Amino acid sequence: MKALVARAYGPLEDLEFADLPTPVPGPGQLLVRLQATALNAVDKVLVTGAMRDSLPVRHPFVPGVDVSGVVEAVGADVTRFSVGDAVIAWNSVTAGALAEYIVINDAPSVTRRPAGLSPAQGAALPTGALTAAALLAEARAPQGGSVLIVGAAGGVGSYAVQLAKHAGLIVVATGLSEDEEFLRGLGADHVLDYRKVEVAEETHRLMGEGVDVVIDLANAGPALAATAAAARPGGRIVSPLGGPSAFERDVTAVYSGTRTPEGRLEELAALAAAGRLRVPIDSDYSFDQAGQALVDFASKHIRGKVTVTF
Repeated sequence: MKALVARAYGPLEDLEFADLPTPVPGPGQLLVRLQATALNAVDKVLVTGAMRDSLPVRHPFVPGVDVSGVVEAVGADVTRFSVGDAVIAWNSVTAGALAEYIVINDAPSVTRRPAGLSPAQGAALPTGALTAAALLAEARAPQGGSVLIVGAAGGVGSYAVQLAKHAGLIVVATGLSEDEEFLRGLGADHVLDYRKVEVAEETHRLMGEGVDVVIDLANAGPALAATAAAARPGGRIVSPLGGPSAFERDVTAVYSGTRTPEGRLEELAALAAAGRLRVPIDSDYSFDQAGQALVDFASKHIRGKVTVTF
């Protein structure tokens, strides 16, 4: 099968196409013929080796964690899926989705793709929507409360804005001035251009003592202190990137990533198919352009998701 591979840790520009053996599903696994995948920040991390100590990979390595395709074969003990089923899945850092075929586990991280979703829309959903849902669950914002979403225009943030609004929260979102129409269309009540205003200060101007929760998708480590300042006393800051266990202010820090509890991906897919959850796709590339897609993804300002269609 044709796959985009990294032969060793290095720049995204070093990725190349190669012929690899088509994998065979084992017990409890599905062989999926890819129709589309979506790109994520973790792809760059895994390819370049930026976190090789905590997230090592074996080479040749095939990036891609979002799966949208058709079941080609099933292993023993698989009862939920049959050959010909259209599915979507989050494949964790196991990756492998920038290839014609992939083996995935029959787990809560895979579900049928509703008829109302195209392959590209199906691919753009798992990582972004599952991560956003997990962060909002950790946010524990009170009914009618408020949230500041930092990095709101990206692949996770664009879902976080929508899910927060569906939960009845007042949403303050950061982005660029040119993102304002996009973010308001997703449900943001206020949009702050982080290049033009001091985010915590402007949040307090809008929300008084601050927001109930900050979801920061852009900063990590000590840099989180600046956005934690936007939370009210007793509030929370939630991040998938990691940071201090405590801050000088009375703000609780919670660090969480993508989660796949039973039924969550199915629920998110149903919301998207019904038009209640928008699947924002910034750009779509052909499989032959997958290497360039990753380079562009890492270097350009993206609204929503970047997909690769086979």
